[in-house]
Amino acid sequence: MDKKRQKKIYELLKRGLKLTETGEELPAEWAREFFPPERREYELVYNGKETEEQILADTMAVPFQEVNTFGKNGVDWHNQLIFGDNLQAMKTLLQMKADGKLVNADGTPGVRLIYIDPPFATKKEFRGSQDQKAYQDKIAGAEFLEFLRKRLVLMRELLSDDGSIYVHIDWKKGHYVKVLMDEIFGEHRFRNDIIWRYRTYQGQVSSYYPRKHDIILFYTKSNKNVFALQKEQDYTKNIDYQRWNDYLVNDNEIRGDNYPKTDSRFDVFIEKWKRENPGKNPTKHDIIYKLGGFTVDDVWDIKAVDPKDLEKVYPTQKPEALLERIIRASSNEGDNVLDAFVGSGTAIAVAEKLKRRWIGVDIGKLAIYTTQKRLLNLHSDIGNGGEPLTAKPFTLYNAGLYDFENLRNLPWEDWRFFALQLFECKDEPHKIHGFQMDGKRQGSSVHVFNHFKEGQISQQTIADLHASIGKAVGDRCFIIAPRGAFLFQEDYIEMDGVRYYALRIPYSFINELHRRKFSALVQPNDEMAINETVEAVGFDFIQPPVVELELAVKKQAVSVKIKKFESKARLRGEDKISKHDALSMVMVDYDYKGKVFDLDKAFYASAIKDNKWKIELPTKEIKGDVMLVFLDIYGNESRIVITPKARRAKAKN
Repeated sequence: MDKKRQKKIYELLKRGLKLTETGEELPAEWAREFFPPERREYELVYNGKETEEQILADTMAVPFQEVNTFGKNGVDWHNQLIFGDNLQAMKTLLQMKADGKLVNADGTPGVRLIYIDPPFATKKEFRGSQDQKAYQDKIAGAEFLEFLRKRLVLMRELLSDDGSIYVHIDWKKGHYVKVLMDEIFGEHRFRNDIIWRYRTYQGQVSSYYPRKHDIILFYTKSNKNVFALQKEQDYTKNIDYQRWNDYLVNDNEIRGDNYPKTDSRFDVFIEKWKRENPGKNPTKHDIIYKLGGFTVDDVWDIKAVDPKDLEKVYPTQKPEALLERIIRASSNEGDNVLDAFVGSGTAIAVAEKLKRRWIGVDIGKLAIYTTQKRLLNLHSDIGNGGEPLTAKPFTLYNAGLYDFENLRNLPWEDWRFFALQLFECKDEPHKIHGFQMDGKRQGSSVHVFNHFKEGQISQQTIADLHASIGKAVGDRCFIIAPRGAFLFQEDYIEMDGVRYYALRIPYSFINELHRRKFSALVQPNDEMAINETVEAVGFDFIQPPVVELELAVKKQAVSVKIKKFESKARLRGEDKISKHDALSMVMVDYDYKGKVFDLDKAFYASAIKDNKWKIELPTKEIKGDVMLVFLDIYGNESRIVITPKARRAKAKN
């Protein structure tokens, strides 16, 4: 350490001591001064770039709330499909790794393989196979780079020490993302830039070559990574097939009566045959060379999913054969595979078929329901052919958007644990002057109020608590309880220099408690909407929209008119959004069986509006009960079932 740096560190330590004495937090940016990162020869510089320390410290973990479990309970691992912002979800997964709850089947902590196919910053809309809009890819420039970089930092931490990551990107941003990956993982951890060449229809172009490939960047966390070379079994793709095609017998054999006699490369095989058969000359019955499979290199010629193919369920969907190669190469059976931009669920569907554990995350409800349907209708072969395959148990979770009514019905200990997780508190029970505390938040004590037994919290309750524990609690204390348990509106009550913070569930986000400003999880509602689903910060609680319908049954279709749609936005400073303004989409299951919503069709608000707020359900598609899921732009749902009896009644009228 040179004298200049010695002096700087000394001054920071003196300032840090003063801050510690007053109970203040040390600035996160100091971490870089105390523990400087590895020197880099170069890095991307752009507006809004945060330090890695800031990303890890400021990203809010959110607990997972179980929505539904598919398959039998009682197994040691349930695969996870998570609805929510992947940044927050990965911070929670990182805590699970630290707690020993995220392990591969062999006991290794973390995730063995990550594959992501993030937005490409195209500023385009993408649609499903039935023209339903799947997601909006509207961010670009520095915003896109930082959006992706934050997630890559957490992914690096989630990987096992011998783990690998594949980042699927296109020609527009691949060069920038490569530099980001070098920064985050280290240039020496770069393994391949895989070229996926696909054949799709190409219109006429006159000023550039047709673009027919994507880039997949392959990095590892360390030099010791799981990897198995892949073999291409189709010998017709072997370069030797083209070179010696005129000499082949039975499509893949070259015999002794006909072989390339002036080819120096083939001379190697002749000499080898003669060494193995001393004193003999090859005859027409002797096989000198036989074509077989060959080692796959970093240029992959794999057919894209045909829009008319039964495998196709989602825009930008990748073929299962592509993911099969990646998963087989960089993981073993029982390893954890993570796809944080799950989309149609191709990666986790293939992981399921190859007997891997998996975690899928997506912020779009359409992606979640599409993936859920795919997992419940799997077939054993790659490409989703062959025999039906029952997926191993998996659980659908909410992360950052919660069903409060279900929370209220939790047993006390489960409620207590959820409450602590929700506010990023450490589960550290302790007592102060005999009074029970449940944990710590930012070094201060936390009490989870037992509303099941203790009733309500008034200012007098706080006064009694202060009289009991006094200044022994420090300069602040946090109390977590349902909103209805507090009889005062203030965010905190101060007594003798001690602040008693009220953390309400559900509650208005208190910015003082977290560095990032709250941003609601938002679903798109029309083609022109800017993609606000990019990043959600904090959490919200489900409030089902109010929906009123009018049915008209005709021979060709059932017409559903949305007469009323109202939604509340609890955390955005808005009490109510009236009429249809908050509608995102309506999703339909034409044959609802009473247990699982099985997505068949999605209608976006913009299209519904153009049709005077009517949805036409073709009679030929309806098989029984029809489930309609009305989704508002904040991710809240209302579900309505239209029975055959209701349709017959309307038909008579």
